[in-house]
Amino acid sequence: MQWLNKIVDDAIAQHPEGEIVTSSGVSPSGKYHLGTLREVLTAEVIMQALRARGRDSRHIHVVDDFDVFRKVPAGIPEDFKNYLGKPLYQVPAPDGSSGSYADFYLADLLTGAEKLRLEMEVMRSHEKYGQGFFTEAIEKTLTNLPAVRKILEDISGRKLDEQWSPIQIMEEGYLKTRPFVSIDTSAKTIRYLDSHGQEQVIGYQNGEVKLNWRIDWPARWWLLNVAVEPFGRDHATKGGSYDTGARIVRDVFGAPPPLPVPYHFINRVGETKKMSKSAGDTVTLAELLQLMPAEIVWYFLLRFPPEKQLFFDEGMGMVRLFDEFGALLSKPDKTEAEQQLLDMSLRGSTEQVISSIPFSHLVASYQAALKNPDKTLEIIKRTEHAETVEQQEDVIKKELVFIEHWLNTKAPEEIKFSLADNVDPAEFSDEQKNYLSRLADEIESAPDDADGEWFHKAIYKFKEEDELSPQQLFGPLYRALIGKEAGPRAGWFLSILPRDWLIKRLRFEA
Repeated sequence: MQWLNKIVDDAIAQHPEGEIVTSSGVSPSGKYHLGTLREVLTAEVIMQALRARGRDSRHIHVVDDFDVFRKVPAGIPEDFKNYLGKPLYQVPAPDGSSGSYADFYLADLLTGAEKLRLEMEVMRSHEKYGQGFFTEAIEKTLTNLPAVRKILEDISGRKLDEQWSPIQIMEEGYLKTRPFVSIDTSAKTIRYLDSHGQEQVIGYQNGEVKLNWRIDWPARWWLLNVAVEPFGRDHATKGGSYDTGARIVRDVFGAPPPLPVPYHFINRVGETKKMSKSAGDTVTLAELLQLMPAEIVWYFLLRFPPEKQLFFDEGMGMVRLFDEFGALLSKPDKTEAEQQLLDMSLRGSTEQVISSIPFSHLVASYQAALKNPDKTLEIIKRTEHAETVEQQEDVIKKELVFIEHWLNTKAPEEIKFSLADNVDPAEFSDEQKNYLSRLADEIESAPDDADGEWFHKAIYKFKEEDELSPQQLFGPLYRALIGKEAGPRAGWFLSILPRDWLIKRLRFEA
């Protein structure tokens, strides 16, 4: 994990002494999803890697619940447009519960955080503003406003509008951008112009005034002493919010900017746009942790550096992901980088839930056993994985829970099957029935310990004798067994089926 070691090396070089704080921040404006998770887990793993080097480190996750409710996401009642402009912590929960909109979506992250074994500290933005935590930052910003304005214009390369304001004001429960007039640091009040152009006075210590995003971010770095922060690559563009924030934190707040860790977006396979809370085209954290255990989530996100774009495939990609992790888990001669990746993925885990048996093998065995875990184990014991079953029986059963959910929700139709309850001989030609009957005769003479390779050769014997094409060889076979034109590896599949049932079915007697 060269990318992680490089970040840690740089962070230690910049901060040779003392605590090193990493930070992440997400707005609870919709469902927490896989793209959101990349920021949170990147900050978390940097903290863990720093601790592994013997450094004190914390990960502070900022819940930006003082952000404005800007757009009604897909799946939310249309009448929520009445709350547009309110801070998220004052918008009601979409399910009608007693908490806020922010509480509703944050709950998913907090539940997932426990499963992902996160040690982050959660800080809620609206609470910090209400407690006066941002008071000094507001004062520094407003007493140095010409400098702030010049930084924003110089770095962004554009002239700010005359009506631009560094603050938002709470008016009747809504956040409004209002022109700033003056500040009284003794009275802790500011003067601003309301919508009618009239001067108004308001206190800024109790959450009635909020810094706008471009200033709130560097203010947070300064107040929390942030040393490392991952953020989306859209903030890393030249003249973007990181560049302006870096100058503001240096020149206005008198602190160094955090080490930037820009990360690329995560798309679903086949889609060109990143996952979006408002569009609803996300893989939510709750859904993710039903599909895969925490260590696979970590593995998916950490095996490539943050700047690499990732594509998530809930279908066959899941098979590859589980198999890759299982192979790494059982690999005897891991490289130092592989061991580090595995350690970071498993960190804090108290039980193994991924077996050494290929995921595709488990999927087929589970379905062949009619989704009965105990019968699945019996089936696998008749294969080359018998010893693994003896050693990892409990682990396999835990993995089957994820397989069950995947089969019910995300698995491609072509991989799903069940043994056909009955089969109509009239749907098969005389040639096909003759072939299947002769195959049954061949299987009847098979040794008791015949494995997948034996059955594979038995099937291919008819390819030579009858000059059958692959479709003619396997099509009738799969239709007779599972009612589909294709299925799992035929030799292996036949080897795990009950022998008597298989012979009768191929003779159309069952």
